[in-house]
Amino acid sequence: MTNVEAARSTSGSAGAHEAAAAAPGGPEAHAAAEAAANPALLGVPTFVVGSVALGLFLVGFKGADNAAAAMLPILLFSNGLGLVGATVWAIRTGQGPVAAIFGIFAAFWISFPVLVLGLAHDWWGIPATDMTAAADAKAVFLLTWFIGIVVLTVASLRLPSVFTLLFLLVDAALAVVYFGVNNTSTTLLAVGGILVFAFALVGVYLFFDAMGVAIGGKPLPMGRPIIKS
Repeated sequence: MTNVEAARSTSGSAGAHEAAAAAPGGPEAHAAAEAAANPALLGVPTFVVGSVALGLFLVGFKGADNAAAAMLPILLFSNGLGLVGATVWAIRTGQGPVAAIFGIFAAFWISFPVLVLGLAHDWWGIPATDMTAAADAKAVFLLTWFIGIVVLTVASLRLPSVFTLLFLLVDAALAVVYFGVNNTSTTLLAVGGILVFAFALVGVYLFFDAMGVAIGGKPLPMGRPIIKS
């Protein structure tokens, strides 16, 4: 079982483990099958790809407009569909907390490009030329998601500390980008982009752990939970 599966709820698992012990191959075969059937194998790399795209946009790589044109389809079809798929996968394998995490991030990564596209094409009743109203809408979006991810961070403190680090970096990125949008500061947006790259690196570490275990390797160190009981 991988460290990502530390998020799994223990309720209702006893019967599954008893059945696994009675199944051909016993609990060892069941554990190997669980490691290979890990939704993080899909959810984490798609999360990383979109995070890199967002980071490049925020730091102004190749110009904001050009980066946005590349970023939006990546966020919708890599992060969005990838994380929805990982959420369904986690639900089908009984990993409720994992499904919750992937589902929350899927909602963020889908809603962000929808917001940007809507503001650019007057879907939300705000003219594309009204930059102040558009900035206010983005600020409300960022503040709302900042609060939501802070709640997730606190609720998940019983997970290994690498997950806490990931969520804290997401919190910090959202906060910095919020202030960058509110103050029309390209410097703050660039700092937010660097923080996005930082949590993408944590995602890479988590993917190496999940993939390594799935193909027979040992789990990577995940750190001790902040709350142990």
